[in-house]
Amino acid sequence: MGTINGTTEKQSEQTPNTLPPVIPRHVAVIMDGNGRWAKARGLPRTAGHHQGKENLRRILEACVEFGIEILTIYAFSTENWGRPPKEVRILMSILNMVLDQEVNKLDQEGVQVRHIGKLEGVSPHLQKKILQACEQTKNNNRLILNVAFNYGGRDEIVHAVQEIIRDGIPPEEVTEDLISRYLYTGGLPDPDLIIRTSGEFRLSNFLLWQGAYSEYYSTPTYWPDFDKTELLKALWAFSHRRRRFGMTDEQIDKLDQS
Repeated sequence: MGTINGTTEKQSEQTPNTLPPVIPRHVAVIMDGNGRWAKARGLPRTAGHHQGKENLRRILEACVEFGIEILTIYAFSTENWGRPPKEVRILMSILNMVLDQEVNKLDQEGVQVRHIGKLEGVSPHLQKKILQACEQTKNNNRLILNVAFNYGGRDEIVHAVQEIIRDGIPPEEVTEDLISRYLYTGGLPDPDLIIRTSGEFRLSNFLLWQGAYSEYYSTPTYWPDFDKTELLKALWAFSHRRRRFGMTDEQIDKLDQS
């Protein structure tokens, strides 16, 4: 029974606590809505960011439980530097806090932390902590956690092209596979499912190359409230999608039969 179409021939019945028949290998999340979550409660935006940090552990635990192998989170974009300076400082302090408080726990639980994005522009102290976290956890294989920090999809593609040129690779040898290898996610499969919380339908410069054939799921739930049950809803939605990868239904049917 084939699974290229993102489903099996016979769907299991969906209930709040059952897993769908198909689990995406790689899930990416645009963690949106922290500020609006706080505003709705009469709290400062910073409270939403702190609550969003706390929620990440719940989602990490759920990903391990559900059998997801790779989780990529959009933590801070290259455009986020344009936010009010006070908010940027708070976001930097939250990352510092996560690195201080969570890396040892993640390491013990078998999570491999990877940074995707640029380190230029980040304080030397924070750069050191990021690199130490990646080094400390590099041999873990229970779950790969890609943290997209100081990341932009267009910037990533530009960086890949620059590296290809620096390596002296002739134009006729440049292929899609080659470019993929030069991306920050080189060596990893593209995301099967990209989730955006808070009800927005924008990519916001996230995984532009890798998401070419990803399935997208948007939920009105703000990130601090996006819990295990909400993640399960997204996985069920994914399992009902028919993934064609540019092919026709007839071609997919033949592949499933084979």
